[in-house]
Amino acid sequence: MRLVTDIFEYCSRNMPKWNTINVSGYHIREAGSTAVQEVAFTLADGIAYVEAAINSGLELDKFAPRLAFFFGSHNDLFEEIAKFRAARRLWAKIMRDRFHAKSPKSMRLRFHTQTAGCSLTAQQPENNIVRVTIQALAAVLGGTQSLHTNSMDEAYALPTEKAVRIALRTQQIIADESGITNTIDPVAGSYFIESLTKQIEDKAMKYLKKIDDMGGILTSIERGYIQNEIAESAYMYQKAVDRDEKIVIGVNKYRDSEKTRIETLKVNPEVEEKQKRRLKILKKERDGEKVKKALAEIRRVAGSKENLMPVILDAVKCYVTLGEICDILKNVFGEYRPVQRL
Repeated sequence: MRLVTDIFEYCSRNMPKWNTINVSGYHIREAGSTAVQEVAFTLADGIAYVEAAINSGLELDKFAPRLAFFFGSHNDLFEEIAKFRAARRLWAKIMRDRFHAKSPKSMRLRFHTQTAGCSLTAQQPENNIVRVTIQALAAVLGGTQSLHTNSMDEAYALPTEKAVRIALRTQQIIADESGITNTIDPVAGSYFIESLTKQIEDKAMKYLKKIDDMGGILTSIERGYIQNEIAESAYMYQKAVDRDEKIVIGVNKYRDSEKTRIETLKVNPEVEEKQKRRLKILKKERDGEKVKKALAEIRRVAGSKENLMPVILDAVKCYVTLGEICDILKNVFGEYRPVQRL
């Protein structure tokens, strides 16, 4: 959190107004959370960012419009649409009622969406094209500002050019042929969508209240509450699949007897060797004294309350590597170790 808030403060003070600070919930969902948990835990992270920025002296309506969020999109079309709508509604209320934002831009929840990597199956991989299409459609209907569509073969390896092209064309067909981008919130007014939106909003609010009662998202993480909730959801989902209560086409229903064969991307091992050679040359030719001083300065600032970003940027200009910077920070802050279940 320390490094995140330092980046937040530095960008807000020093970078052009179009730069954004991203709050990611995608990996919360990829780890196995429910849609409700994804909304609640992501917005709880956003609350912590806003509080940290305010505590550092930043003015709310100057930095809040630059916040952006990152969500996943899964297979349940209506639930995902409602999830995005609930998140937007909740964030507006949080910024208005909790932080007393005055600018409408501060209350907007801008977000990027990526289709669900964890939903892709190695069995019958062509089915993933349909899954990604449904997920992308849900994101657009839910109001996403930008979109990443996964490729059908990502359960095997990095995608091939063909798979990437299909994923790209999926977005382009939705954008240019479907007509759903011609109006804002095209599903608004549907009884089912409005009801489901309200359900997700209410359930997410219960999580947010519990997180607040525990002392905030950081305390919740330190106590293992967030991790345990996600782990339990992931476990329950897998049990449902194993019992055929949750259908995954090609996995527990409509299986193929023949083994799937699909072309996958093969990365030339020479790429790795080339990068190692480049790194070796870099370390040999850079100014070793400057590197030592830069790393020492990072260590000093990491142990203080100063902002880390300026010294990290200075280090990068001296060709200090990301690995060397991370080693210093890990030495000062330690490394994350999963807490025991409550």
